[in-house]
Amino acid sequence: MKVLVLAEKPSVAREIARVMGCGNKQKSYIEGPKYVVTWALGHLVGLAEPEDYNNKFANWALEDLPILPEKAKLKVLRETSQQYKAVQQLMKRQDIEELIVATDAAREGELLARWIMNMAGWKKPFRRLWISSQTDKAIREGFASLRPGREFDRLYESARCRAEADWMIGLNVTRALTCKFGAPLSAGRVQTPTLGMIMDRENEITGFRSQEYDLLTADFGSFQAGWRAQGGDGRIFERDTTAKLKERLTGRSGRIAKVQKSEKSEPHPLAYDLTELQRDANRKFGFSAKQTSSVLQRLYEQHKLVTYPRTDSRYLTSDMTGTLKERLDSVAVGPYAALARPLLRKPLPITKRVVDDSKVSDHHAIIPTEQTVLLNQLSAEERKLYDLIVRRFISLFYPAARYDAVAVTVNVDGEVFHVKGTTVKDAGWREVYGGDMSSDDEDGNTADEPAASSVKLPELREGEAVTVQRCIIRPGRTQPPKRYNEASLLTQMEKHGLGTPATRADIIEKLVSSDTIERQGNLLHPTGKGKQLIGLVAGQLHTPELTARWEAELEKIARGQGRPEPFLQGIRSMAQELVSGVKNSGAEYKPHNVSNSHCPNCGTRLLEKKTKRGKLLVCPADDCGYTRAGEKQLSNRRCPQCHKKMELKEGKAGLYVQCLGCGITETMDKDHKHINKREQQRLVQQYSKQESVGSNLGELLKAAMEAKEKGK
Repeated sequence: MKVLVLAEKPSVAREIARVMGCGNKQKSYIEGPKYVVTWALGHLVGLAEPEDYNNKFANWALEDLPILPEKAKLKVLRETSQQYKAVQQLMKRQDIEELIVATDAAREGELLARWIMNMAGWKKPFRRLWISSQTDKAIREGFASLRPGREFDRLYESARCRAEADWMIGLNVTRALTCKFGAPLSAGRVQTPTLGMIMDRENEITGFRSQEYDLLTADFGSFQAGWRAQGGDGRIFERDTTAKLKERLTGRSGRIAKVQKSEKSEPHPLAYDLTELQRDANRKFGFSAKQTSSVLQRLYEQHKLVTYPRTDSRYLTSDMTGTLKERLDSVAVGPYAALARPLLRKPLPITKRVVDDSKVSDHHAIIPTEQTVLLNQLSAEERKLYDLIVRRFISLFYPAARYDAVAVTVNVDGEVFHVKGTTVKDAGWREVYGGDMSSDDEDGNTADEPAASSVKLPELREGEAVTVQRCIIRPGRTQPPKRYNEASLLTQMEKHGLGTPATRADIIEKLVSSDTIERQGNLLHPTGKGKQLIGLVAGQLHTPELTARWEAELEKIARGQGRPEPFLQGIRSMAQELVSGVKNSGAEYKPHNVSNSHCPNCGTRLLEKKTKRGKLLVCPADDCGYTRAGEKQLSNRRCPQCHKKMELKEGKAGLYVQCLGCGITETMDKDHKHINKREQQRLVQQYSKQESVGSNLGELLKAAMEAKEKGK
């Protein structure tokens, strides 16, 4: 008898098959003496579509909403149906007595496998392979310690509830908005509150009124200090006040009122989870969250250099401590050798900031594996991301950075000046990053206590007399809040419990692809469509509190502290409420991307749509579907006056060509309005290939029609 192993994708299946001694390669599986290894291609089975419950739901109609089946059905996905049939046949083989689920060790991987098992009617025993890296050693150890499949029933229930909740909320609200307002408008359980946060920030920016101010700095000769008001604010909003202070204080004497010295230490940052790594990669390299996930997956799966990527923990488990030196040894090459080698000569300092079992649920932090790295085999993107992970890992075993902090207060004629300085005593873990003592985290999340600005100060004593030699005025303006980049948006999504480390990148990409937000450089801006969409959706859906509460309930289900049915019943009620709100809405939606071009088939104004390949012009009419590139359509036709190229255009009267030089146009003959617009376009394209035809399009069309009749 044999054991069937179900992996998530072919590449993982091939590695498992190689390690476990399976050499008989078939189209959809690899067989060995004991194991038969097959694979999914992502999801092979998904939730059924509305039309699978009732044919009438194939057409979107507001009166049919909400669609809320009592029990969710599953269906085999058409695009991967051949592989599903192959897996199903293997499950029905008489010599297969057991199944090992080897999909990704996470919520989505569990759901993927269970749906296949349910659809195929698997009734035999099954166990779970739960590993955090793809090295040969990890695979062998995982197979030696397989876990009972039923241990993960709660994880599956949580995943099922999430999928069904997304279906009920996303599908119903999206259909309702699209039918009500006659435009493709998308909403969802996580994407809409994420868009809501971006719009809240946009409203703060547009409502912001900038003010000018001055900063006053006194030069005491051996050091400088900044003026502060009683409340601690150094900004002066009245120019007259600045001028008077400068005139009064220049040349005046004062005394050092306070010199406060303290030794501060800054512990190393925590190891990476996926969200923190995505933030750093965005800040340092401009990587999108999706780009980071893709590169990280290659490092994990293809190169086997890092542990499981989609983790939400920043700690390691106690059973890993024996492997840490081996991991350090594997990265002690190239630029990391001088940093890692000294650690191998002594016992590693293991603290609660590194190892804490209570803060690890499914997977530990992202760290290097024991696989020796060959840096020259990595792409530029992979090198950058691997460098972040390795340096963060090495820094875990370095001491805290220590520095002397000095805070000085100076009184001059009743006014107070402040200055802070630092002196580095021990770079500690910052040596791994070249000794830089500045904080590298704009959101204040990298370290517990960022170091102060390192201003060099002379030895100063309390009571020492000083004189203001000159006053320096620096103008400034108050700045609006910064727009979100992906790093700061990920921080907010994590803070409000929106999505998971595995899904946040896809949520951002979905907002971009649905044309509700756009990237401008490294910043995220709402589009005209996104701005209107937020106004059309119920307020409770575009704030994060409701979705965060749902995510917390899903986590409780995964831990066995909550039940699926009450959660799904609440989702059904919410879907009904949200759809009702759209139906009764008196709001209007105006497409923000209407072009000046008309559809050659039905005459509707075309909409501009941005894609990775440039702009497209798309007809919004339901029964049309016309699409063309948004760039200029140049013909070979030359202008009869200036002989420059002419551009093909569409107007309300039909097709015409316009000279790119002098601008003259040539229109269709009025006598030939009965010619189909698509036929007009074909004839114009034919016409544009002619070199010696008269300039009247009507004559061409007349000749073309006559030729067509004669041909018959």
